[in-house]
Amino acid sequence: MELTRRDCLRLGAASMVSAAFSRARIASAAPWARFKVGVTDWNLRLTGKIEAVALAKKLGFDGVQVSLGRDAMDKLPLADPAVQQAYLAESKRVDLPLASVCLDILHRNYLKSDPLGQRWVADSIPIARALGVKVVLLPFFGKGALTTPAEMDFVGDALREIAPAAEKAGVVLGLEDTISARDNVRIMERAKSAAVLTYYDVGNSTGNGFKVVEEIRWLGRDRICEVHLKDNPHFLGEGPIAFPPIIEALADLGFAGWAQLETDSPTKSVEADMARNLKYVRDLMAARIAA
Repeated sequence: MELTRRDCLRLGAASMVSAAFSRARIASAAPWARFKVGVTDWNLRLTGKIEAVALAKKLGFDGVQVSLGRDAMDKLPLADPAVQQAYLAESKRVDLPLASVCLDILHRNYLKSDPLGQRWVADSIPIARALGVKVVLLPFFGKGALTTPAEMDFVGDALREIAPAAEKAGVVLGLEDTISARDNVRIMERAKSAAVLTYYDVGNSTGNGFKVVEEIRWLGRDRICEVHLKDNPHFLGEGPIAFPPIIEALADLGFAGWAQLETDSPTKSVEADMARNLKYVRDLMAARIAA
């Protein structure tokens, strides 16, 4: 059949309308959850042990968060180049990246008050770089928790001195604590460095009375370096924390970093319980894509 010029113009216009409609549908589609899901080695009950890498791979995680050890005397265990190479070799062998590291010795030498805390933060930076990770988690809990504006200011000032080395190494120092998102940003602003960001833990924030979804959206993608997902002692989705709006908020922000499961094992079976929690998160992510 031979098409007339009018037919061609009509078909061309229809194609343009169809293409515009398709673009509009794509533009209006909800952002998909594209963050990576890792797991902490301590919740695998393999704190500071290289075996955590293979177990995280076996369970289907995208990566593993590694503890730098809290029993160090003169140096952190992973400051040893041989230990670093062993971790890197294992990561390559099982094809699972090291996601980030946790400076858990700050549970002993509190950054808010102990000069050794500042030293350990400085020492963690070259370790993170050698392991190829971008984030060092700085914990503030127990007696090391931040409770006063003066303590927060002290931490901000201490990190201002250390942050240039982190910037040069391409490493971020992540604040994980029991204070509000706004107080975390106060520390970040006092540190005056893009290398100091918030390490947001939904369980800690909920337990301390903060509105998690509102805080995540207020912080935005650029002020959150990583996230901990947990609702201990419950399985994810079976405790008081509503996770669908959390996943939605992270997706809306376009968060593409690491969300680490820091979840307990209610049945005492680490493998079964971790696999169950991972499936729950992945199902929420898949539902977000489908939406």
